[in-house]
Amino acid sequence: MTGRYRVTVTVEGRPLMHGWWGSEATARRKFAAWVGEHGSRPGARVTLTDEETGETLTEWPDPG
Repeated sequence: MTGRYRVTVTVEGRPLMHGWWGSEATARRKFAAWVGEHGSRPGARVTLTDEETGETLTEWPDPG
């Protein structure tokens, strides 16, 4: 792991891709980009997690 903030893309619960960034702002930009790139896949979910605290900062689609 090279950064505190992890973005993960899963499709129907299976991991597709992930990455780590040291900057939350950079990770949020990557999160938005990956929603745009992979959000149309059936069953897609994109999650941004703070690995230091374990907190999910945001996820798409919004779990409501």
